[in-house]
Amino acid sequence: MKLHDLQPAEGSAKKPYRKGRGAGSGTAKTAGRGHMGPGARSGGGVRAGFEGGQMPLARRLPKRGFTNIFGTTYAPVNVSVLNRFEDGTEVTTELLLETGVVSREKDGIKILGNGDLTKKLTVKAAAFSASAKEKIEAAGGKAEVI
Repeated sequence: MKLHDLQPAEGSAKKPYRKGRGAGSGTAKTAGRGHMGPGARSGGGVRAGFEGGQMPLARRLPKRGFTNIFGTTYAPVNVSVLNRFEDGTEVTTELLLETGVVSREKDGIKILGNGDLTKKLTVKAAAFSASAKEKIEAAGGKAEVI
């Protein structure tokens, strides 16, 4: 067997679909594009969201809310979750991402005061709630803002 003898298995390869190649092809004349209109013309078609001249849904619905482009969104972590670390551990953003406590950092990590902390830890985060800071320091640890 030589390279020029190779052929695909019987029935595995379909013949290419040839549009607009005569009356016997099954897609003659208009090549499956129908008669007239933007879809029949080259480069034609309608833009995304176009509803045939009807007022589009995006314009029928009222505008709601406000997005503050200067706002910060923190990834929240409760104090109770920090009990999984050993005594004396330095808890950083990298460690929290590594261990799967948070999936994304967002604009930083904020430690919240839900639950109790029994371990002495040094916690480095972008922000702390007042109760979280209290609980970390009560357990003998340190809360450092980075």
